[in-house]
Amino acid sequence: MENSLPEHRARLGWSQQRLADELGVSRQTVISLEKGRYDPSLPVAFRLAGVFDCSIEDLFNPSTDEE
Repeated sequence: MENSLPEHRARLGWSQQRLADELGVSRQTVISLEKGRYDPSLPVAFRLAGVFDCSIEDLFNPSTDEE
């Protein structure tokens, strides 16, 4: 799944650690999310949308190579 987390995070001027703290997850989780190695659980996706004040759809898009 593709995501725009790094762009949203940069817009706020936040570090990966700051985002992790806001979400209540580890910095490694944020790194994995941003690199697309990990798809968030629904509760984490909703927290991300809340932190960035946008919809989940604004953050995540299915990759074109997934079926």
